[in-house]
Amino acid sequence: MASTSTPLTLPVLPLDDEVVLPGMVVPLDLSDAEVRAAVEAAQAAVRDGGGDGGGGKGAGKPRVLLVPRIDGSYAGTGVLGTVEQVGRLSDGDPGALIRGRGRVRIGAGTSGPGAALWVEGLGVDESAPEPLPGAVAELVTEYKALATDWLKKRGAWQVVDRVQQIDDVSALADNSGYSPFLSTAQKVALLETTDPVARLRLATDQLREHLAEQDVAESIAKDVQEGVDKQQREFLLRRQLDAVRKELRELNGGAADGADESDDYRTRVEAADLPEKVREAALKEVDKLERSSDQSPEGSWIRTWLDTVLELPWNERTEDRYDIRGARSVLDAEHAGLEDVKERITEYLAVRKRRADRGLGVVGGRRGGAVLALVGPPGVGKTSLGESVAHAMGRKFVRVALGGVRDEAEIRGHRRTYVGALPGRLVRAIKEAGSMNPVVLLDEIDKVGSDFRGDPAAALLEVLDPAQNHTFRDHYLEVELDLSDVVFLATANVLEAIPEALLDRMELVRLDGYTEDEKIVIARDHLLPRQLERAGLEPGEVTLEDGALRKLAGEYTREAGVRNLERSIARLLRKVAAEHELGDRELPFTLGADDLRGLIGRPHHVPESAQDPAERRTAVPGVATGLAVTGAGGDVLFVEASLADAETGGAGLTLTGQLGDVMKESARIALSFLRSRGAELELPVADLKDRGVHIHFPAGAVPKDGPSAGITMTTALASLLSGRQVRTDVAMTGEVSLTGRVLPIGGLKQKLLAAHRAGITTVVIPKRNEADLDDVPAEILDKLEVHPVTDVRQVLELALAPAEVRVPAAA
Repeated sequence: MASTSTPLTLPVLPLDDEVVLPGMVVPLDLSDAEVRAAVEAAQAAVRDGGGDGGGGKGAGKPRVLLVPRIDGSYAGTGVLGTVEQVGRLSDGDPGALIRGRGRVRIGAGTSGPGAALWVEGLGVDESAPEPLPGAVAELVTEYKALATDWLKKRGAWQVVDRVQQIDDVSALADNSGYSPFLSTAQKVALLETTDPVARLRLATDQLREHLAEQDVAESIAKDVQEGVDKQQREFLLRRQLDAVRKELRELNGGAADGADESDDYRTRVEAADLPEKVREAALKEVDKLERSSDQSPEGSWIRTWLDTVLELPWNERTEDRYDIRGARSVLDAEHAGLEDVKERITEYLAVRKRRADRGLGVVGGRRGGAVLALVGPPGVGKTSLGESVAHAMGRKFVRVALGGVRDEAEIRGHRRTYVGALPGRLVRAIKEAGSMNPVVLLDEIDKVGSDFRGDPAAALLEVLDPAQNHTFRDHYLEVELDLSDVVFLATANVLEAIPEALLDRMELVRLDGYTEDEKIVIARDHLLPRQLERAGLEPGEVTLEDGALRKLAGEYTREAGVRNLERSIARLLRKVAAEHELGDRELPFTLGADDLRGLIGRPHHVPESAQDPAERRTAVPGVATGLAVTGAGGDVLFVEASLADAETGGAGLTLTGQLGDVMKESARIALSFLRSRGAELELPVADLKDRGVHIHFPAGAVPKDGPSAGITMTTALASLLSGRQVRTDVAMTGEVSLTGRVLPIGGLKQKLLAAHRAGITTVVIPKRNEADLDDVPAEILDKLEVHPVTDVRQVLELALAPAEVRVPAAA
């Protein structure tokens, strides 16, 4: 390590944005006042016989302290320099040649002869250990090799030998001060590093980084030059090739010798099994390709278009599987329930079979395709059903995800004039399937959006119209594509989000969710085997009893589909697998209903009827239970009503719960009906005139709309006025009119399934919805007491609990 010694008193020679290291010899311009003052002060000190603090390097010569000045600030370390010669520089100006001798730690200022600034300092002992350790010797060798490499690239061969002859570690490190690529900050770092070995290591790192940057720059320059040379060679070779072809055509009377690219495309088009009009369009494009120049971008467009046309399976079709019983058994094996869609596919196959037997496969240019819309809540199996339909029919399956698509060109393709033009998703699906009659699943058709690029839903009108899709034209292909033999299955969660014109072209099949018994079958036959495999368990190692599955479906995952049920099963199996690996559980293991709480905690959905009577929502007058349909299926909806004094709340109607306009109108209708007909119902309607009415729907963060809560709000207000509670086991749905009529609503099946899941036993529905009960599974109807009604009076008789002593409304 270096140590400080040798006190010195020297005049300061500042160097603006420059650094001189020991061993360097630099010329300085004496026309600069500060340089001249320092040199003259050093000369005067020599004449007077002092100023160096007592001998040392360069004794007898004028000495100065070379200090870097960066942005007006002096460095803490300088270099002792001796004035070797004073004379004229190459440009004729007076100058001095100064040699750096050694580092000096700068101390306090002092006085001295001349106009220069004098400071006291300590010389730094920079001797390296002798002999050099192995690591230091390797560092010296590495630095010399890097320096030699850099000097050779610059052609400085005469300097290479001088560098190789330097053996002193300190001198070798300071030699990098001559490097022009070092910044001032890097040179200051070298100057202030007093340890010779550390300084050499720093200089080696700086030199290595510079060489790496230089290699990258040279590589980039070489690549650019090679690219330019390649383009020039390609241009010249193509010109020569054109000249050769021209000469060959002249020699052969205008016919080219051999098959060039355009001839190859012509051969492929003529050999392909294409429809006549498609063949004519393709040959016209081949003619254009022959006339176009090789440098023309049109040639690239034509080649891409021809490749797309030749890759499409124009006349490829798979044979339908006409084993109707076998197809139905495939659907039953892969999906439980969903009888409507299974019957529709079975009917379609039966009709296809009869048409094929009677030679009616193509009628009026149209084949017997199908367009079905599968609408239902998430998790009921809409997407997976598409693959099962293809499996049952013996067809190829392609899924087209439409969620979030906003560009009309995604459906109909781009015009060929655009850079990077592609055919639409339908054409790409046909190409991927490799046949003209696949099953195409248009997933999430209700999530299609529109913006300035067009409306993709409008582009689907032609695709999904059985009367038009046999002549579908893609903007990219610009030839007719027959989609009449394709089975389109569109899936959606919300029916209202599908445009009316598009919905009119599809046959609607509703998947309203599963009953609890169906969920148990699905979990036992489909979900559990799949999750056992994913958890790394053998089929017999973990068994779930039907009671456990029923509790999972009823109290842990209240939903229309089975996604959360599958997640709960997966969580159970992970817990069991983890406990087995930790040695806490032996396999095989049978999991019952009583084991659920210890593994995955308490149930999340306890039915209202299972709670303590005093804790139920309908335990007080003014609360009624309704039924609603959301994007996730049916659900139970509570309605709360209260009265406020005129002095505190003011008269009028207040509605909360993020309600839509239709639901707000239903609340006003219910209030108007009670005001006009309340006396007939023996209700104290005088309270409605002078007091404010507040109706609230809990879960205020969820938007709600629709007319089907009309009788629920009427019942809540009647309960509040009469002081009679609404029965806990009763839920209701129906629109109310000003005359008290109960009008029909939609989504009855989903609402009854939700009521059953919530533990409701009595449901009030409109009389005109009685026909919709045919769609409800028989096992659900057996467990529900359904009352079709036509008037609000019937609703109140069924829903309000009898009261021996009337409770005043104010209570």
